Amino acid sequence: MSRPRIVIVGAGFAGYRTARTLSRLTRHQADITLLNPTDYFLYLPLLPQVAAGILEPRRVSVSLSGTLPHVRLVLGEADGIDLDGRTVHYTGPEGGEGTLVYDRLVLAAGSVNKLLPIPGVAEHAHGFRGLPEALYLRDHVTRQVELAAAADDRAECAARCTFVVVGAGYTGTEVAAHGAMYTDAQVRRHPMRTGMRPRWMLLDVAPRVMPEMDERLSRTAERVLRQRGVDVRMGTSVKEATHDGVVLTDGSTVDTRTLVWCVGVRPDPLVESLGLPMERGRLLVDPHLQVPGRPELFACGDVAAVPDLNQPGQYTPMTAQHAWRHGKVCAHNVVASLGRGHRRAYRHRDMGFVVDLGGAKAAANPLGLPMSGPAAGAVTRGYHLAAMPGNRVRVAADWLLDAVLPRQAVQLGLVRSWSVPLESSSPEVARVPGRPEQSGKDAGTAGTAGTAGTAGKHADGDEGKKQPGGEPAKGQPGGEPGRNQPGGEPGKNQPGGEPAKNQPGGEPAKNQPGGEPAERGPDAASAGSRSHGERAKRSQSGSPRASGKPRRAVEAAGPRSARGGSGKPGKSSRASGTGSAGKRPTAPSGPSRSAGQPADPGPEPPAHQPPPGPDIAPGPVRRTDGRAVEGDS
Repeated sequence: MSRPRIVIVGAGFAGYRTARTLSRLTRHQADITLLNPTDYFLYLPLLPQVAAGILEPRRVSVSLSGTLPHVRLVLGEADGIDLDGRTVHYTGPEGGEGTLVYDRLVLAAGSVNKLLPIPGVAEHAHGFRGLPEALYLRDHVTRQVELAAAADDRAECAARCTFVVVGAGYTGTEVAAHGAMYTDAQVRRHPMRTGMRPRWMLLDVAPRVMPEMDERLSRTAERVLRQRGVDVRMGTSVKEATHDGVVLTDGSTVDTRTLVWCVGVRPDPLVESLGLPMERGRLLVDPHLQVPGRPELFACGDVAAVPDLNQPGQYTPMTAQHAWRHGKVCAHNVVASLGRGHRRAYRHRDMGFVVDLGGAKAAANPLGLPMSGPAAGAVTRGYHLAAMPGNRVRVAADWLLDAVLPRQAVQLGLVRSWSVPLESSSPEVARVPGRPEQSGKDAGTAGTAGTAGTAGKHADGDEGKKQPGGEPAKGQPGGEPGRNQPGGEPGKNQPGGEPAKNQPGGEPAKNQPGGEPAERGPDAASAGSRSHGERAKRSQSGSPRASGKPRRAVEAAGPRSARGGSGKPGKSSRASGTGSAGKRPTAPSGPSRSAGQPADPGPEPPAHQPPPGPDIAPGPVRRTDGRAVEGDS
């Protein structure tokens, strides 16, 4: 008899706990496969401390292969599920595609940023759901304080050192609390010329901070925030976001270069394509975390609407605490479906919450006992150390060093603004040079119709074409790459695209490989409609995909000729009005699926042409006085 095949999609709190428990329960009698876009489990509650420079990124990243030795890890994003054929189609990080066959499938894909139909938010705000976003925020805040300190103009200084956080929930409250401490420490060491100090604002339409938590925790958190100078405005949100600031719902205008979007999350849209009963974007399951009518299909975590047996008619909220417990119950029920053990219904007991506010300040109510001050800080950090599945000693060491040494306030520039758009299908994965992405699920984010792919200015002072498809903005002053830099879609001066006028070895060509136009107008939303080889995206089972994970094209090293416009089926945009912004052709799959003639790639650049640097235009350098210089060709 063959070994049962169990596939788990997602390695968040629910997916990781399911894989670890299954590995122990099956005793190597089943093939367990974990499909995830990264090779680590991210401990999200400590992410604000990464943005504030307390913890290094690897401290909150637990290796999957190192802690799940009997689980097969497959790097990739699920973009199609055939329920009848019992297969999962995925796309790897380098564009390769594959299919996993299962006997039992556990969906634990997690959640993505939740957007609201507010003008300018998609273009100017950044979320806080993954390591790339935390690293970007850390660099961005550091850069803004340094630029403000060097500025002579008081208006510019005030705008750069004003930071607006939207969403006073668990994440937004911690981001504002830690961020205020971080910027105050910078200014103490390097005072500003104008004598101003950083200003943090926390906005929410709710009547109080952390409205979903105990009211005593809310009062404690708000008191600490106000003591640190955070401008807490309840009943107020953003009406419009621009390059120079935000317009609030009370009619006031705030000049700022930083807008952090912590409004909330929504379930991963992958589950919407299954055509199964849903509850506000979540897949309906029974108390055993099993999908009715599909005995081989289980769901847990943020993508599952699990009935709350303690409150009939309600569903468990989308929190890490519930997702972690879902994973354990789900693993037991998967094993029971294979004929070992008995099924369990999910029933929980509220153990309380902890909120780390930085330093020795925290708010906690373990087992319903309200606490604040240093005692709450000790309980909070003790809870996190106990809950983490790894890296405990390293995290404790970083906390100790932070208590006795000043933080290193430097900007490394590893993550750029265009790498972490708010409309991201995978917040845990940054967009990297040489791997342009389509915005199939990005443009389909709920409530953002008409905003995906529009040209705009970045919140960190970057102005240019912020397109969800992954094209970097042009000429961004805040350390962002322009069109002549590697990254995003190949521009006119990219080595992977067409040779530009100032490059030897060819005349200018208008079309990029794959049919993407090189010349873009200010309205980037219509860019995708001009690309060749595009077609309606469908899942592997043949059903239309409303949304899901984006596919990635394979980026070969060095310049090469353009490909044809054929490709594998992918996903189409959900939101009306987005058009085909950000689409791109995928890897060819045969002539039968060809949708058009390939674009003329033009002559290839010569092999000796060096790739362009981040700030140096490619091509030879000429002197204006008629004399040759070293390096002229």
